[in-house]
Amino acid sequence: MRKTLAIALMLTASLGLAACDKKSEDKAQDANQHAEQAQQKMNEAQDKVNEAAKENAEAAKDQAESNKAAVEESIKEEAPKTN
Repeated sequence: MRKTLAIALMLTASLGLAACDKKSEDKAQDANQHAEQAQQKMNEAQDKVNEAAKENAEAAKDQAESNKAAVEESIKEEAPKTN
């Protein structure tokens, strides 16, 4: 009786573990999919950051040109007054 009960318990435990393994494989696959999606989103975010940096650089260049033109304009306006 004890031997039969022990075998039945071992069989039940083995089947239970076998059933759990499938779920862990599914969870691993889901985790991989989520990791890939996260990587894609990170790449998209990095592209947006790079684009914003380019726009900031262009804006800084335009601001510098505007400042230079303003200085030149003020120098031209001051020149006739000193003569």
